[in-house]
Amino acid sequence: MGNQLCKRGKLSRWTKRPTGFVHDHQTLPSEIGIRTVSVDKACNFSTTSNLCISIVTWNMNGQVSFEDLADMVGSNRDFDLLVVGLQEAPRKNVATMLLAALDESHTLIGKVAMQSLQLYLFGRKNAGSFIEELQVDKESVGGCGGIIGRKKGAVAIRINYNGISLVFISCHLSAHSRNVEERNYECRHISHSLFSKILNPNSRPAHMIVWLGDLNYRLQGIDTHPARNLIDKDLHHKLHGNDQLLQQAGEGQIFNGFCEGTLTFKPTYKYNKGSSNYDTSHKVRVPAWTDRILFKIEDTYNVEANLRSYESLDEIYGSDHKPVKAQICLRLPQTQSN
Repeated sequence: MGNQLCKRGKLSRWTKRPTGFVHDHQTLPSEIGIRTVSVDKACNFSTTSNLCISIVTWNMNGQVSFEDLADMVGSNRDFDLLVVGLQEAPRKNVATMLLAALDESHTLIGKVAMQSLQLYLFGRKNAGSFIEELQVDKESVGGCGGIIGRKKGAVAIRINYNGISLVFISCHLSAHSRNVEERNYECRHISHSLFSKILNPNSRPAHMIVWLGDLNYRLQGIDTHPARNLIDKDLHHKLHGNDQLLQQAGEGQIFNGFCEGTLTFKPTYKYNKGSSNYDTSHKVRVPAWTDRILFKIEDTYNVEANLRSYESLDEIYGSDHKPVKAQICLRLPQTQSN
C-alpha cells in the first residue's frame, strides 16, 4: 500500500530495543529523520482494518467554546478511537463538552492532565471489552509555564486495545525560534522519562507510538514577510526546508524513524484570534507549523499503517493556533489479530 513507510526494519545485531520514544542511539542510518508519507483517502482498511484512530491536537490559548469542539470532532464517526491532545486548555470540564460533541457515539476510556496540558482517549460504546491494559503518565519540563498555568511537558496514555499496543504522547514544548536545542532536549527527556518507572524494561515495544501537540518548532532562515508572501500564493510547500522540526530530525537529533503526513496545509501559528489572519501585533511573528502529529510503527509484529488524512482545521477561530487532525488505520496480519 502506498504510504506504509513508517515501519522499523527487522531487529538485527545492529539494533537494540529503543531506549526512548523519540531518540535511539542505535538507530540505523535509514531510520534517521522524519519520513514524509502521502495521504491515502481511498483507504483499503476502511472495512478490513483492525483499528482506525482519529487524532487531533489543539493549543486552545486558554479559551473554549462548544461550537469549536464540535467542529473539531466533526460529524464523521468513522473511527474506533478518538485521541484529543490539548495545550493551554482552560479550567473547564472539557471532557464533558467533548462527550456532548460526540453525541453518544463514543465514550471516555482514558484521560490524563497536567494543568493546562490534557489528553483524552475516547472509544466506541463497547470499547471496555477490548481494553486489556491502560496506563497514564506525565512529565513536566521547565519551571515558568506552571506559574502562569500554561504547563510545558507531556502527558501520555499507553493502552492495549484489541491486541494492539499503542502509546499516545501529547506535549507542549518551549517557545521561541531560538530555543531549538531546548526543545530537542525536552523531547529526549520526555522520551526517556515517560513510563520508565512503570514498564518492565524487557517488555515488548508498542505497535505504534504517536506524538502530538504544540511542539513549537518554528521556521528558520526566513523573515515573516517573505514567508507570508509564499503562503498567500499557496506556495507554502517551499517553506518545508525552513522547518526546524524537519531540520533537527534530519540531523538525527530527534524523532528517528517517525513519519508525518505531507504539510499540505498552511502554518498553524500565529493567527489573530477570531480570524484567519496571521499575527498583526508589533511582534509580527513568522508563521510556523508548531502543531504536529507524528507516528512510528514498530515492525516487530509486522503492523501495517495507512494515513487517511492529515489536515489543519482552518475554520476554527477560537485560538491563535489552528487544530491539526489526522486519521490512521492499522492492520495486523490475520495470524496476529485472531
